[in-house]
Amino acid sequence: MATTISVLIRLHYLPVLLLIFTIPNSKSYYVGVGIADITGPAAEVNMMGYANPGQTSHGIHLRQFSRAFIFAESLSSKRTVFVSLDACWSPGAVKRLVVQILKNKFGDLYTERNIAVSGTHTHGGSGGFSQYLLFDLTALGFNQQNFGALVDGTLQSIINAHENLQPADIFMNSGELLDSNINRSPTAYLNNPAEERSKYKYDVDKEMVVLKFVNQTGHGIGMISWFAVHGTSMNNTNKMLTSDNKGYASLLFEQQFNPGALPGKGTFVAAFAQSNLGDVSPNTKGPHCLDTGLPCDAITSTCNGKNELCVAFGPGKDMFESTQIIANNQYQKALELYNSAQIKITGPVDFRHSYINMTQQVVPLANGTKVQTCKPAMGYSFAAGTTDGPGAFDFKQGSNSSNPFWNLVRDLIKEPTENQKRCHFPKPILLDTGEISLPYLWQPQIVDNQILRIGQFVIIAVPGEFTTMSGRRMRDNVYLALTSQGFPADTKTVIAGLANEYADYIATYEEYQQQRYEAASTIFGPHTLEAYLQTFRSLAIQMAQGQPSPPGPTPPNQLDKQISLLPGVIFDSAPSGTQFGSVVKDAESTYTAGSTVTVTFVSANPRNDLRTGDTFLTVEHKENGDNWVVLYADANWETRFKWVQTSLILGHSQAEIMWEIPKDQIPGVYRIRHFGTSKSIIGSKTPFVGQTKEFTVVNSNNPYLYQIIQM
Repeated sequence: MATTISVLIRLHYLPVLLLIFTIPNSKSYYVGVGIADITGPAAEVNMMGYANPGQTSHGIHLRQFSRAFIFAESLSSKRTVFVSLDACWSPGAVKRLVVQILKNKFGDLYTERNIAVSGTHTHGGSGGFSQYLLFDLTALGFNQQNFGALVDGTLQSIINAHENLQPADIFMNSGELLDSNINRSPTAYLNNPAEERSKYKYDVDKEMVVLKFVNQTGHGIGMISWFAVHGTSMNNTNKMLTSDNKGYASLLFEQQFNPGALPGKGTFVAAFAQSNLGDVSPNTKGPHCLDTGLPCDAITSTCNGKNELCVAFGPGKDMFESTQIIANNQYQKALELYNSAQIKITGPVDFRHSYINMTQQVVPLANGTKVQTCKPAMGYSFAAGTTDGPGAFDFKQGSNSSNPFWNLVRDLIKEPTENQKRCHFPKPILLDTGEISLPYLWQPQIVDNQILRIGQFVIIAVPGEFTTMSGRRMRDNVYLALTSQGFPADTKTVIAGLANEYADYIATYEEYQQQRYEAASTIFGPHTLEAYLQTFRSLAIQMAQGQPSPPGPTPPNQLDKQISLLPGVIFDSAPSGTQFGSVVKDAESTYTAGSTVTVTFVSANPRNDLRTGDTFLTVEHKENGDNWVVLYADANWETRFKWVQTSLILGHSQAEIMWEIPKDQIPGVYRIRHFGTSKSIIGSKTPFVGQTKEFTVVNSNNPYLYQIIQM
């Protein structure tokens, strides 16, 4: 009888149970977020961005991270992945190796077609991570350690995002951010048609676009912001690894939603991704002459004929304050847009991707003629640099003429063919990179073109630095192609720059005629933008019509050909009477909140262990007796880790650690610790730890308050 009643009860509730287990996900999507450390060697490696051989890494200002976001309509449906790297760009070889490892782990769930990896374009990371020679020349060739850090961190961030996929809603918002970017080539921008320029209020994009991700309980799990501005707030005199303004904006946003967590350790992930930044500078005071303080020559960006004297600064008193201001501006605007986001994203998740040989694109023009793109080449103005980081010698921006001496130097490497000269006209060729294959290719020729779709939100992943007007044309181009084929009128398109590979700059045809830095670095010739527009239009139509996109030619794998001239760490030793971790300069007994602690330790080469996901320093607070709590690490803005080699022959070095105590720091007892790894003459590696004496931080308003409390 009891058995019969039990069965009846179960049958009675069966419809309810079936309903519970068959209710569809009430949220629009599944979203996963992940973060991982990608910081490279913090010692002796040339930094990437300014092409300055003298700018080598000697410490850490801010660690760099990979932030990954996965989107799907259901756990069984197709997915798209967007990754934002705190790196100068996203190397194609890194992405392809990451995809290979992901395929071994997840099958065909993640491929080169549905993963877009975009760089924030910080100019403060370690170099030597490209498989193309030109980009590694100033870094003394390929650096396997840095390349490996990028691969491992990118991979781990995607795996982390995969493991926390959860039902979520996505909201979009956009708004105007002022006082955070200027055009560094305004004369080239003015060469664009007046009718086209009249459609826009500014000569750079001021719009910030934000995606907000909210889980089933209504809590935010992540955010992506797109805003066009160069990662050059930290200038070419900086020798500490840094994620620059966008990286710091990410840390500020994550700190807001991960209270008490160290950078990279929280569950909320916020990416400040890059867009069409090609001609966009964060140095809002503009370019001025170092010798006179007067504005530089507008056309050539020189002072008395010298480009080295023309430098843009601001908005702060130094590069640290400028980075802080531009980062905070982006953070505050993104937070405002995040909190007020109400446009809900709905619709399919989709993607299209093709590899394109950019040297062989035939483009029909409006007048009926057909033109072709060129093999890569760099112009004279490339060597002049920009007002964010000037070049050297007698090169000038805006140069349409060549120099017999530099032509002779060029021809010793490779004299450009007449066909190359005609194809790139009016660019005077300084480096004929597309016709050099020794010891291997100098610049990419086959690049990714990719579109990701999340409902009515479309990400255009481009393999380079689009100028302001180039980006505007591309956004309009993809929008019109999609909406003409049935996409909703409220479709939003954004540019994700420096994605999947780096093929330098993309200036408009009109800007190309001016041959400023951006045009001289538009490597596939004057019709480069038109070729990209044509390809992305095809991808958009294929997506709208539900048609597949052709895979295209496979990029070369040159990893087994790489050359490195950077010697490894030979050995480390501690001076007589000391050991690794010994304190050279100890802390004072007392500090006022708002002041700076500077201490020095006997150290070893940071290349012995990158301490990925860890730290070279900690600032610790004494709580509840002898319980030490870590409040800051080397990824925090408030700390700086500098490595100084005091004797190459003896293998001596020191670590200088600075802690800028916040004005609202809790009064109490603190200490600073240093972590490192030494290498012996026989190659064995040994970790070590050093620590300062305990010291007291007192309130800046009442320095005696803490002492009174302790009495």
